[in-house]
Amino acid sequence: MLKNDLILRNPLRLMGRENESIVPEGGFGAVFARAGVGKTALIVQVALNTMLQQKNVLHVSLNDPVEKVNLWYQEVLNSLAHQYHVRQIKELWESIQMNRFIMTFKVEGFSVPKLEERVKDLTEQQIFNPHMVIIDGLPFDDRLRTPLEGMKEFSEKHRLHLWFTVTTHRHEAPGADGLPVQLESVADLFDTVIQLQPEGKKIHICCLKGGPGDEQTGHQLLDPSTMLIRDLK
Repeated sequence: MLKNDLILRNPLRLMGRENESIVPEGGFGAVFARAGVGKTALIVQVALNTMLQQKNVLHVSLNDPVEKVNLWYQEVLNSLAHQYHVRQIKELWESIQMNRFIMTFKVEGFSVPKLEERVKDLTEQQIFNPHMVIIDGLPFDDRLRTPLEGMKEFSEKHRLHLWFTVTTHRHEAPGADGLPVQLESVADLFDTVIQLQPEGKKIHICCLKGGPGDEQTGHQLLDPSTMLIRDLK
């Protein structure tokens, strides 16, 4: 019942989607914003909703240690439970944490073959079989096209829903299509692109590609005090 309560209050509903299908099997999704705006908090909400449905999430962190990533999940789940008055949060966390595996890499040591090798180790030993993969902290630059094409092949082969966080900078103007310059040369590989846009004390959630449209997404914010998605209506 606890899981159902939170699934029914899935924050993705506020983004016009019921579940992680906002990114298709084998597809790519990206959440981009400047550092500290809430990319990880948003992506963790997507991951928690997947875990609540007893599907596995592999969180690959290129910046933070396992303890810090784990803390993100617990804090976001606690905030969700508090917002929706869900009790027995400890039991709920214990029942879903087995659906998440945290893997860390140094940025300079990360590559698609290495990721594939470590995922293969997990699946062949029946330790963990991911349904969704989050790549958090990968630097996007002009040299990323070939590695991302390899990752797309990897994602399609394993029928994964693959999400990236993309850090942008205040001084950078968006590309001609409105997407961040970091995605300009690889935009065709992405099915969904979500921007977090701070404005005063508000953080707007804008789905620039693959979403239900501006009319619906224009009413969503990320609450800076809780980092949870909320509806203005």
